[in-house]
Amino acid sequence: MNIFESSRRALGLALLAVALAPAVATAQDAKPLEWVVGYAAGGGSDTVARTIAEEMSKSLKRAIIVNNKPGAATNIAADYAAKSKDYGNIMLTADFATLAANPALFAKLPYNAEADFVPVGLLARFPLLLVVHPSNPAKNFKEFAAWVKSNPGGANYASSGPGSPQHLAAEMLKQRTGLPLQHVAYRGGAPAVIDLVGGQVPFALMDTATVQQYVTSGKLRAIGVASKERLKNFPDVPTLSEQGLTGFEASAWQGLVVPKGTSPDTVLALNKALQAALSSTAVKARLEVLSLEPLPGTPEQMASYVRSERDRWGTLIRKNQIRLD
Repeated sequence: MNIFESSRRALGLALLAVALAPAVATAQDAKPLEWVVGYAAGGGSDTVARTIAEEMSKSLKRAIIVNNKPGAATNIAADYAAKSKDYGNIMLTADFATLAANPALFAKLPYNAEADFVPVGLLARFPLLLVVHPSNPAKNFKEFAAWVKSNPGGANYASSGPGSPQHLAAEMLKQRTGLPLQHVAYRGGAPAVIDLVGGQVPFALMDTATVQQYVTSGKLRAIGVASKERLKNFPDVPTLSEQGLTGFEASAWQGLVVPKGTSPDTVLALNKALQAALSSTAVKARLEVLSLEPLPGTPEQMASYVRSERDRWGTLIRKNQIRLD
């Protein structure tokens, strides 16, 4: 390459850099994207959001800030996101409670689960573990049932909030077995597990993201899995179905939504970034550690899944007359 060719190439690269500079600056200077989570910081929902947000921000070339708004069975967070007009700058972790259970649990909601949100894509499925404090004598479900019956008034159980999958899975357990179980609701999985580990509440059907580290360390004991199959990270813990509760399956799940009014182009861009994040090595590794199942897919696939879950759990809620208002 002679000096003239070298100079032309250098000039071309310089012009390209100038041309790209405004686009890069625009991406870097863009308003941070707000990710609203309806549970307390430190729990499974918060962990998943922060893990995926870190990877999505790379694709979007934009900062993502997680905003925790716990309470009222995710209704506080859902109402906040539904009423936001900051289209393109806000999204919400909409889960089992927000989209499937709450429409049946509450006579009136401050948001409409079907009309106020546009699906971006599913995030992950959370298997549920039946866990007890190590001081509990039960080592399997048969012994657990006997222990509950031996306690005057039955036994209390913790959940991450009213209407949460942990709550309704335990209510389904109560329906299937007739065991006298009383609900103790917390504002998220993190505060619930603190009292589980401390022995203030004796058991829970809690998601793996929240309790796995405590089971591994021996601070909690897992005696059953509410999934079709055993979990890879806990191969020695049998399913509840194996232990006599045939067909007993319940799990938490989460998806990502935006307020209705968000442009289709924005939804597609967010879905593209979400799929890239779910397929990334970092996210897959983190979800595997937590025994979570990533759920990649389209907005349309999420909409179909949500409809089926709303029908399934709505039927259970109405049949058992479970109300939260």
